[in-house]
Amino acid sequence: MDMGNQHPSISRLQEIQKEVKSIEQQVIGFSGLSDDKNYKKLERFLTKQLFEIDSVDTEGKGDIQQARKRAAQETERLLKELEQNANHPHRIEIQNIFKEAQSLVKEKIVPFYSGGNCVTDEFEEGIQDIILRLTHVKTGGKVSLRKARYHTLTKICAVQEIIEDCMKKQPSLPLSEDVHPSVAKINSVMCEVNKARGTLIALLMGVNNNNETCRHLSCVLSGLIADLDALDVCGRTEIRNYRREVVEDINKLLKYLDLEEEADTTYAFDLGQNHSILKIEKVLKRMREIKNELLQAQNPPELYLSSKTELQGLIGQLDEISLEKNPCIREARRRAVIEVQTLITYIDLKEALEKRKAFACEEHPSHKAVWSILGNLAEIQGEVLSFDGNRTDKNYIRLEELLTKQLLALDAVDPQGEEKCKAARKQAVKLAQNILSYLDLKSDEWEY
Repeated sequence: MDMGNQHPSISRLQEIQKEVKSIEQQVIGFSGLSDDKNYKKLERFLTKQLFEIDSVDTEGKGDIQQARKRAAQETERLLKELEQNANHPHRIEIQNIFKEAQSLVKEKIVPFYSGGNCVTDEFEEGIQDIILRLTHVKTGGKVSLRKARYHTLTKICAVQEIIEDCMKKQPSLPLSEDVHPSVAKINSVMCEVNKARGTLIALLMGVNNNNETCRHLSCVLSGLIADLDALDVCGRTEIRNYRREVVEDINKLLKYLDLEEEADTTYAFDLGQNHSILKIEKVLKRMREIKNELLQAQNPPELYLSSKTELQGLIGQLDEISLEKNPCIREARRRAVIEVQTLITYIDLKEALEKRKAFACEEHPSHKAVWSILGNLAEIQGEVLSFDGNRTDKNYIRLEELLTKQLLALDAVDPQGEEKCKAARKQAVKLAQNILSYLDLKSDEWEY
């Protein structure tokens, strides 16, 4: 259509659609809640565009009416997506977990506000549990949820890191002020840094009651660095080293102040392209190939030795993968190690059963009963290795019931005082429980 002859109403609708399109990615990636400033800003903008669309005069023409309808539908779609992002059940779950972390910080990290370093084991365990639960929040690949989870994890992990770093400090500092006049100033700055550490934790966790802002704290810390740079240390190595340590502490705190901006301007929250995750996926791909070869082989024993050797190598590769201080990567690696180790255990069991067949001998009836159950477990474990579903699948329920029956059967075995039988039964129970745990892990639909 010649733009010069286009109806003014159509042109106006296209202008509005262009404006709506310009904020589409902001809406898709919105990771906050409905009371956030940015939510209200986006909501106002889209509502305003709806009013603009509604005010366009169609003059009763069908093509303009259709164009107006399409523009309104697109705008309403983005409004709905914005609302869904802010009120998604898993977004609310992330926020509730974050509130638990806030309560924990309020209750347990008071010493940091006065420069102390008394942190209880209860706090460390509580934070670790919160981080683990956050890594298990499902995002379904939704950008807004991935971003929200990443933001929350980043803040909590930063607090954990700040506290751990402070606890590791050696009690050799500060230096005595008798050494040199500059030491008094460095000591004074170090006290301010300790206070700033507490303020930073409060800001990251949103529990600050002093109207402090990240920008103001950044200015304060930068000013402290300037004060230290201006000091004349007269070539004294120990004072220069002392000053350098304090400057390093300040720079670490400044790095944490950039976390929020970094998360918004990068795709750090999308671990699908993360280098460490790609390495883990490569290992898992090879592990699955080995597993399929074993399960489909006509003569599996021929593959046992070479498969185990390669799987042990894969475990070594996983050990070398950088976690990047990211709990999601840590969890991904942990699960990958379990996947590989489970396949090694399966091969070990099959090998043991093959050897037993080859060297049949007289044995205690109870011991024989345990081996019979181990044979059943090997068959079930082969099915579990092939299982690819969730906990609502009939096959999951069937496998779970089969494993529970084997545990009951083991419980019914009477060792009759035979130590060898007791040990064998104990190992068999542990194996059955491990297979159950692995089945749970395979079916919990975890994602990065």
